[in-house]
Amino acid sequence: MPTVDDILEHIGEFNFFQKQTFLLLSLLSAAFTPIYVGIVFLAFTPDHRCRSPGVPELSRRCGWSLAEELNYTVPGPGPEGQAFPRQCRRYEVDWNQSALGCVDPLAGLAANRSLLPLGPCGHGWVYDTPGSSIVTEFNLVCTNSWMLDLFQSAVNVGFFIGSVGIGYIADRFGRKLCLLITILINASSGVLMAISPNYTWMLIFRLIQGLVSKAGWLIGYILITEFVGLSYRRTVGIFYQVAFTVGLLVLAGVAYALPHWRWLQFTVTLPNFCFLLYYWCVPESPRWLISQNKDAKAMEVIKHIAKKNGKSLPASLQSLGSDEEVGEKLNPSFLDLVRTPQIRKHTLILMYNWFTSSVLYQGLIMHTGLAGSDLYLDFLHSALVEFPAAFIILVTIDRIGRRRPWAASNMVAGAACLAAVFIPEDLRWLRVTAACLGRMGITMAYEMVCLVNAELYPTCIRNLGVLVCSSMCDVGGIITPFLVYRLTSIWHELPLVVFAVVGLIAGGLVLLLPETKGKTLPETIEEAENMQRPRKNKEKMIYFQVKKLDTPLN
Repeated sequence: MPTVDDILEHIGEFNFFQKQTFLLLSLLSAAFTPIYVGIVFLAFTPDHRCRSPGVPELSRRCGWSLAEELNYTVPGPGPEGQAFPRQCRRYEVDWNQSALGCVDPLAGLAANRSLLPLGPCGHGWVYDTPGSSIVTEFNLVCTNSWMLDLFQSAVNVGFFIGSVGIGYIADRFGRKLCLLITILINASSGVLMAISPNYTWMLIFRLIQGLVSKAGWLIGYILITEFVGLSYRRTVGIFYQVAFTVGLLVLAGVAYALPHWRWLQFTVTLPNFCFLLYYWCVPESPRWLISQNKDAKAMEVIKHIAKKNGKSLPASLQSLGSDEEVGEKLNPSFLDLVRTPQIRKHTLILMYNWFTSSVLYQGLIMHTGLAGSDLYLDFLHSALVEFPAAFIILVTIDRIGRRRPWAASNMVAGAACLAAVFIPEDLRWLRVTAACLGRMGITMAYEMVCLVNAELYPTCIRNLGVLVCSSMCDVGGIITPFLVYRLTSIWHELPLVVFAVVGLIAGGLVLLLPETKGKTLPETIEEAENMQRPRKNKEKMIYFQVKKLDTPLN
């Protein structure tokens, strides 16, 4: 019986229907960007200081400039290595008393300002920004700064739970239905987040977005790879991720035009409701329909694809067969991932690399938001380098292989982070160059681990292996906000040192994995254990036996 891949060879592996569907689903990929990295703009932390009642009136009476007001009324920087007192502490002074003069008003209270008592910001903060963010609206600074970490960690907790739960639902009830449900919940929770009256509700709706958004992105990835032919599957998968990069560029432009977080959240969320129109534009996956023994419906979808592509379906291909060989069903176990030495090594290295890719990718983006320079321009520069990263992958993986480019990309990312630590602030162009190299390197590593993960596991535990290893990506995303924001409060460049160490170790570990270029996917655990040894091409042997049996005997 012909498989879906056999039929696609006749009706088009990447013709009009596949191109149209790819474009539609790529919009879904681009719309995922504000949820994954939107914290850079939604939670931008501007320079701030304690609000002191009476200071604005005194400043107006004395005719101070802003610089003079800050010099007279705000504590200076504290000892090296400590948090900035001017952001989280204020002088315990009654600024409404009439005895205060206009020239150094604190001189009459103490001979040395360092002797004046400092207290917490009991009256809120003043933020030096024309716009707004969740930080400025809910005062997520100083003792409340951990709430900002929790905000981003919540969405990654949602990613972790949703990818597993909704992934199962998509396999059980279909890709299309699950996709539409995730789109509706994602759009609704995004709008509700934009009108949240307080931090708690905002956090709840962000968590809900995390539960469905990444799962929806993954379902779109699965759908487009199941609609195209085998020879286009890898390329389409990479360009689906490139669409995410396009979303980064659009996000930077929209955030620049809308510096107020609620309007920004509205603007990036509302287009998601348009994706509900995919009910009429994107059919169910014929591969999934066949797996559910719904051959008649699968044939209807295939005829629709053939019609869209302007092809006719030969009568010999009117019956369908499963893409998988019929055989004994195996029940994979988590122990299979660590039971044998080589697969155990693959599992541990892949888990670490998924973790590293997430920490460095999200961490570098968050660190950009704390750099104190032009946030929008720096974000744009770092996003643009993701395009050459995808191009390099397409050029090298079939010529050089997977392992060496993957290891090199991790090492480049780590080395760039380490170099950025020692580059002076006045050499801005060099710092930007190092940041872009780091971003390009970790983008390549991220896309390579997605590709190689499935190639290192045998068929019986492949899905389980990808699921377990990639879950470390979300674990990394959960701890990254705490890692970046807490370490930055100690030393601004300390997160880069951690990123450098983590990235260089990941690059070294990749070299311990076998090269998968030109090798067929392992079918058994024994084949996966012997991947570093030359082995015969089993598929080709079977093929010649079948051809020989089909020859009529005289």
